[in-house]
Amino acid sequence: MANEQEEGISLKVFVDKEKNRVIFAECDNDFVDILLSFLTNPMGTIVTLARKHSLPMGISCMNNLYTSVENIDSQHFRNKASRTMLLSPHNGSESHCMNLRLKIIDEPRRFFLCSEECIASKFRHWSYYRDAICECGKAMCDEITPPEEAKPAEGGGVFVKATNKFIISGDLQVKVLCTTTILSLLSKSGVMDGRTIEKRTFNLGVKEVLGLLMCSFVSRTPLAETLLTDKPVPDQSNSNFVLGYRGRTAESHIKEETKNQEQDIFVKLYVSKSKKMVCYAEAKTDFVNLIFSFLTIPLGHVVKHVNNDGSFKGCINRFYKSVQDLDEQCFNSSDHKEILVCPRVAPGFSYENSLLGIEEAAPPACYYFSYRQDKYLLSSTKCHGRSYKVGPIHLTAMFSKSHDKDGESRGGFLKEPNLFTVTDNLVIKPITANSVLSVLNELKVPFSDIEERTVHVGKQEALRLLLSSFVSESALTNAFIK
Repeated sequence: MANEQEEGISLKVFVDKEKNRVIFAECDNDFVDILLSFLTNPMGTIVTLARKHSLPMGISCMNNLYTSVENIDSQHFRNKASRTMLLSPHNGSESHCMNLRLKIIDEPRRFFLCSEECIASKFRHWSYYRDAICECGKAMCDEITPPEEAKPAEGGGVFVKATNKFIISGDLQVKVLCTTTILSLLSKSGVMDGRTIEKRTFNLGVKEVLGLLMCSFVSRTPLAETLLTDKPVPDQSNSNFVLGYRGRTAESHIKEETKNQEQDIFVKLYVSKSKKMVCYAEAKTDFVNLIFSFLTIPLGHVVKHVNNDGSFKGCINRFYKSVQDLDEQCFNSSDHKEILVCPRVAPGFSYENSLLGIEEAAPPACYYFSYRQDKYLLSSTKCHGRSYKVGPIHLTAMFSKSHDKDGESRGGFLKEPNLFTVTDNLVIKPITANSVLSVLNELKVPFSDIEERTVHVGKQEALRLLLSSFVSESALTNAFIK
């Protein structure tokens, strides 16, 4: 596996020599599995990978959210683990992604426990993150190797069957290899003479595959942009993207049923009347928890709602639609397809007032065994073929942001109460007089031009804001004004 990781993935690309463009690529299940795994990655992970490999980021609002989490003082978070969850979110399908031939994320999985005395006596938890607070009040700092996950059958694929061959179009649509598909793509490309087609073979490593993903956010021809040219990633802005519904003002929402009031979020927007844009929002912890949670949302959950193809510059939505349209027989099972088209957040990453309606993946089964002093292990099954001093003890997932030292259940990533400024492009800071003035001065907006509006944020508005943060550099304006 290590050698395969170094060698990369071979990709056959069919190029129109006259126009220097990719007509399609031919590949096996290994490359398709890697592409499909993109849909399961949280947005925060995508930001991390872009930074690590020095790749242009076509979704600047997400980058701003990530930077805001880095810059806000730790005293504003529930605990250390709460911030780490946003900066290094786990993948709800990571047990599958560990088996990819080319691992996009090469960091080993880690679990953390409290002391053995704590586990054996009363509290029986594991956590994804160091410094999560156990119910006993201590930080969970004992690192341990997670239980091994089942691997695909010999010769089997991760998501799709290993016997399949695929065609990838120039705009990243995935189709089963067959004559009909080839002829259709040739016809759409306008190629009339096969002599103008040249087959080229590329060896793709992690950086090239990630470059393909980043390019798909802002280009309709990511294969050509990544493989055939040294052109920079196209303009990142999708500012003309139009979403299908608007936010509602607080006044228009008075008749909402009271049973939904526990989920109501109200935000003050400070709007430039002349520019018809949001300068910034003044928001409580509930709203900031919501937009910080965007970093934990899988890419596939975001993209499945991007259905306005005409004004979206990228083609990642076409990629998603092609996966949705693939025959279920191509996948290892219907569950494997469901993982991709309806990806879930990792266990413990949702919270009580999330509004986005995304489900959590089930935590892995985890049993604790101790067989001599300071020697213990985790297993995914109760039965283990050796004698042991303690165990098997079934451990439950400790959701890192859910408890403070007093053991009380919490929601969200931030402490309450707090007030923040949120700029149009989602730069978030604890509110100060200076943070307000600096935003207005930077935008060159006179104080007399500012209008205060209060907007309600429900499920539709939360989704609209999520999409705006993905496709636009003016997330608040697109979500609540346009």
